[in-house]
Amino acid sequence: MRFQTFRVADTLWSMPRRDCSFHDDIPMAQFIINMNASLPASQKFIIHVLDSTHLFVQPNVAEMIRSAIAEFRDQNSYDKPA
Repeated sequence: MRFQTFRVADTLWSMPRRDCSFHDDIPMAQFIINMNASLPASQKFIIHVLDSTHLFVQPNVAEMIRSAIAEFRDQNSYDKPA
């Protein structure tokens, strides 16, 4: 299976045809795992947890995951007061 790899922010995403592999640091991988765990069984998207930083997920949720991570990072970033 061939992977198309591209970089979004500080996260490396690899997109094969049938599933999506996320390579990330441990806290972001845990964020994705917790997001998956909060959903009903019919909406869970993690196919397989390879290790503490690599996940296979359904390809149709890749954009949802990117958006959730971007929102999480925005909420947890510090803006210096003017």
